[in-house]
Amino acid sequence: MKYYLIAGERSGDLHGSNLIKSLKKLDENAEFRAWGGDYMRDSGALLVNHYKDMAFMGALEVIKNLLTIRRLIRFCKEDILNYKPDVLVLIDYAGFNLRIAEFAKKNGVKVHYYISPKVWAWNQSRAWKIKRNVDRMFVILPFEKAFYEKYGFKVDYVGNPLLDAVREFKPDPGFRIQNQLDQRPIIAVLPGSRKQELKFIFGRMLEIINKFPAYQFVVAGVDNLPKSYYEPAKKHSNVKLVFGKTYDLLSQAHAAIVTSGTATLETALFEVPQVVCYKSTELEYQIGKRLIKVDFMSLVNLIAGKEVVKELLQHDLTAENLSKELEMAANEGEGREKIKNGYQEVKALLGDRKTSETLASLIFNAIN
Repeated sequence: MKYYLIAGERSGDLHGSNLIKSLKKLDENAEFRAWGGDYMRDSGALLVNHYKDMAFMGALEVIKNLLTIRRLIRFCKEDILNYKPDVLVLIDYAGFNLRIAEFAKKNGVKVHYYISPKVWAWNQSRAWKIKRNVDRMFVILPFEKAFYEKYGFKVDYVGNPLLDAVREFKPDPGFRIQNQLDQRPIIAVLPGSRKQELKFIFGRMLEIINKFPAYQFVVAGVDNLPKSYYEPAKKHSNVKLVFGKTYDLLSQAHAAIVTSGTATLETALFEVPQVVCYKSTELEYQIGKRLIKVDFMSLVNLIAGKEVVKELLQHDLTAENLSKELEMAANEGEGREKIKNGYQEVKALLGDRKTSETLASLIFNAIN
């Protein structure tokens, strides 16, 4: 079988690579062509385009790069028609992938979607369009199944891929020594994987470091961003930088400050009490505030349906507030215990199925 996968971000690339590995076990003649990154390429896919060339965040960034985006979409459509896949697997990345889904459906290509666009958060009427253009939807958040049922669209909850990643992770016993860390408890700093996130959030995170001398701060850098973006951390003697070792860091961390996104759930799965941060341009924040229809921003709180971790958004993301909330998360007491108990509820809601294997089986059986 011929599989065509499209992911536009680092996390989608990782999940796509795990899906490829699972499909190979079921389909010995599998061929993979993909838009993604190093993970999918290393798993055996022929990489057409790297997600680094598509990493546009926020309305303003998208507007500035409209011509590039249109060119990429046009090329992608042509490439799909030339390749003639047995199935197109779209992974998250709604702005790009929903356009491709509509095109593929009209041209008789089977469309499977893995990791639903966040239509439950804003512009919920997009669910009708998804139902029309997607043959099978595979969701990774438990509440998404009930959401789509309201639109008469039966979708499959396959578990969450982060469960697989955390389950399979084996910590490096030499992590502290290799990164010149002492025996003080660690505060993990996860500033995000996009340049806009580091621009608006990272500096605020660093402002509070001197208020916590009993801890050592370790920043989780990502390899897809230039190392120069992390230069502000070097001004602080109590900060270390590590790259590509986020899970090792979380496995050692006592508490964390985390930019809202996938990392909030990863931090919860490692049971590290955290404070969630988010800040963007004022224009984007005001637009989002009027459009978003959910009560929370972090995945942890969304899955739980209540506040498990504190979210400091936009104007609330001050050094004073961040210090106060981090102290509560780090110090033994009722606040820290409440977060940990909430994490157990989140884990129970997610279940324990092996996501990539479940998904691969559903896709393979559907196209056969």
